[in-house]
Amino acid sequence: MIVRSLFLRLTVFYALVTGLVAAAVTLRPELGDFLPIGGAQTLIAAPDGNPLEGVGIGARRVANLGSSILWLFIAVGGALCTTLPVTWTYMASRNRAEYDQALVETIIVLPIAVTAIVVMVHNSLALAFSLAGIVGGVRFRNTLKSSGDAIYILLAIGIGLAAGIGALEIALVMTVMFNYAFALLWSVDYGAKDGTHRYLRPQDAAEPEDLHDQSGEGIGTR
Repeated sequence: MIVRSLFLRLTVFYALVTGLVAAAVTLRPELGDFLPIGGAQTLIAAPDGNPLEGVGIGARRVANLGSSILWLFIAVGGALCTTLPVTWTYMASRNRAEYDQALVETIIVLPIAVTAIVVMVHNSLALAFSLAGIVGGVRFRNTLKSSGDAIYILLAIGIGLAAGIGALEIALVMTVMFNYAFALLWSVDYGAKDGTHRYLRPQDAAEPEDLHDQSGEGIGTR
């Protein structure tokens, strides 16, 4: 039941978003030179060159401060839209013992920072090294509740990178394939063995950890 609901939710969302963008570009073809899309073609079709050269964003109609700010807002908004379904998959696939609300919030917010950083450093090797030095001077500590949670962080970073270079179609394909592949693997029970861990279980199916949890803490409690 959970998988069916997730499949339906994802399908409606992706159909709606893709339809709106396709309709906008079809009715106003000039938007293709302004929206943060089309970067995938640049990356795939570009001839081999200096690996240290920057990646061209290709926003040819961004010619002033106002249009550049609008482009950034659209890029960040697109990153958020493509990240949202990933959080649905995470929330559906974790039981109470594994669920981490902070990770859900991180998945949503992380692409914003990555998008802005990529826009700043995409054509400057000096800025890239400076950023590496700054990040190296800051110590980040975070313990993930599940080893599988790392893939969500990696996906959020990939979404931000795609949005920052004006290739939201890459972010869309990544999230579509991730969400559907995850749900499909569960629906066919791929790799299952008796007594092993299983994602996307019914929410009322208590895990052994839950049975011994006497603290009363869980999702939505403090």
